[in-house]
Amino acid sequence: MHPAFRTSCLIAVSAAIAAAAVAAQPPAAKAAQQTPGVSMEPTKPKTAPYPPAIVESGASLFRQNCAFCHGRNATGGETGPDLTRSKVVADDVNGSTITPVVQNGRPQAGMPAFNLSQTDIHALVAFIHAQKMKVENNPGGRRGVDVADLQTGNVEAGKQYFNGAGECSTCHSATGDLAGIASRYKGLRLEMRMLYPRKAKSKVTVTPRSGEPITGELAYLDEFTVGLTDDSGHYHSWPVSQVKYKVDAPVEKHAELLGKYTDDDIHNLMAYLQTLR
Repeated sequence: MHPAFRTSCLIAVSAAIAAAAVAAQPPAAKAAQQTPGVSMEPTKPKTAPYPPAIVESGASLFRQNCAFCHGRNATGGETGPDLTRSKVVADDVNGSTITPVVQNGRPQAGMPAFNLSQTDIHALVAFIHAQKMKVENNPGGRRGVDVADLQTGNVEAGKQYFNGAGECSTCHSATGDLAGIASRYKGLRLEMRMLYPRKAKSKVTVTPRSGEPITGELAYLDEFTVGLTDDSGHYHSWPVSQVKYKVDAPVEKHAELLGKYTDDDIHNLMAYLQTLR
């Protein structure tokens, strides 16, 4: 066989083998091979599935330590956000972002630090990721509320309600006690504080039969005794039968509004509060 002819045959056979190999590849692999700079490495999940035993152990730990705030299934509770929607969880790779939050807490958000072993934290991480995957595969089972779901109101109408019909400005100030509130609380947590604030401090003014009125933070009140803490931190108490007193309780005012709000009032007020950053 002539050498030149043999070389041509080998080139043709090699080209045919290469073409057959490319044809056998899935479309995505072909496209990656034909595009310069595109890796053919398969996409890997950020976090691999965890063994069921570890997930179950994490479920038990989560329900003992976290469920009160974040709900039994990590989809949100009375005070804690839905962890299956959390950016911390979305960015997590085998505990990389969840672990520091568990160990250090978030004091500004009311979350304490937890002194757990690495094994326990690993189990918590496994459970949270398992719940995230479960919810994403069954969106109808989610209980949480997206921040976007609560951003349907009119800001200007909410501001008018705040300063007008709602009488919110008689107790609150957008540049005072509410300054930055939308940075501290988001979504459902912000709405819950708006509708019925927890641990809101009440003030009381006590007027003895002889003497000047004294105002302070309500510290104690029953059918026999009224007590307050004054601005300097000193505690005073009196028998209720010997004084007149008037309590200013913000929670009661919020409770009264619950029977007056329209849906538009709530949505508009929320829209306005979310601008206070």
